Amino acid sequence: MYELQDAIVNDDLDNTCEEMGDVLFQIVFIMAIFHDTKQIPLSRVVDTVVKKMVRRHPHVYGSAVVETEKELLDQWEQIKTREKDHPDNTSALDAVPGGMPGLVRALKVSQIAVRQGFDWENIHQVLDTVKKEIAEFEYALEKEDPDETMMELGDILFSLVNVARFAGFHPETALARATAKFEGRFRFMEADLIRKNCSLQALSADEKQAFWARAKRSYDK
Repeated sequence: MYELQDAIVNDDLDNTCEEMGDVLFQIVFIMAIFHDTKQIPLSRVVDTVVKKMVRRHPHVYGSAVVETEKELLDQWEQIKTREKDHPDNTSALDAVPGGMPGLVRALKVSQIAVRQGFDWENIHQVLDTVKKEIAEFEYALEKEDPDETMMELGDILFSLVNVARFAGFHPETALARATAKFEGRFRFMEADLIRKNCSLQALSADEKQAFWARAKRSYDK
C-alpha cells in the first residue's frame, strides 16, 4: 500500500498500475482463503460493502440533503455511531481502529474528542502544552527512566499532532515534507562527499557540520 501511495504521489502511472495490481492481488487472495474455507463467501463481502456504501451515503442513494462539507462529515459520523451502537460501545473513541498508524490514530482520537467538546481554545495553548511536555521529557531523561521517557516523548508527539490540527494541515503531510527535505539534503551531501572523495564516517563533527551546511544552502535554493 505504501508503494502504491508513493507511485501515485510521484505521478508514475506505470508503477501505479503495477502497485494497484499488487494491492488487488492481496485483497483477492485473502478473500479467496476465507471463501475456500467456507467462512466468508465472496458474495457476502461484495454484498456487505454495497450495503455499507448505500447506508453511509444517503445524500447520494437516498433523500438526505447536505449543503456543506461540515454537514457531510457530521452525517458520516452520526451514521457510523449508529452502526456501532451496542451495549459494549461506551465511548465515542470506540470508533477509532486500534490498528491505525500512530500519527493518523492520534489525529483521529483528537478530532473525535473535539467533536465531543474537549479542546484547547487556541493554538497558543497547545504550544504551551508542547513546551510543558518537553520539560517533562527532559526531567524523565535526567531520571534515566526509559518507560517514563518514552511516555513523555509520546505526549510531545500527541501535542504536536494537535498543533498541526489547529494550524489547519495534516501532521502526516508536514512530516512527509520534512522527511523529503532531509532526504534531499542528505542525498546532496552524499554526492558532495563522493566528489571530494570523503567518507562521512571519517569526518570530524565540525567537518560533518560544514558539509551539512553546504547541502542545506545548495539544496534549498
